[in-house]
Amino acid sequence: MADALPDRLSNNPDSPYYNEEILAKGVGIRFNGTEKTNVDEYCVSEGWIRVIAGNAKDRFGNPMTIKLKGKVEPYLQSSD
Repeated sequence: MADALPDRLSNNPDSPYYNEEILAKGVGIRFNGTEKTNVDEYCVSEGWIRVIAGNAKDRFGNPMTIKLKGKVEPYLQSSD
C-alpha cells in the first residue's frame, strides 16, 4: 500500500526516524481518540508519542518533550 505510514516517525531532522517525504504529505495523529497537533515523534508498536512541553528548551536549545503512552493512530491528512 503506497499510503502506509511507518511504525515510527519523527519531526526532528537529526533523528534516524525522520522522513521528509512522508511529513510533506501531512501526517495527523490520533492519541487515545483525541487529535494531537503538537506531536514530535510517535511509535505505534510501542504505543507512545512525544509531545512538545511548552517553551522549555534542553541544554542544546531543542524543545523539551514528554513521552505519553496510549493508543496511537497515525493517518495522512487529506489535501482537499
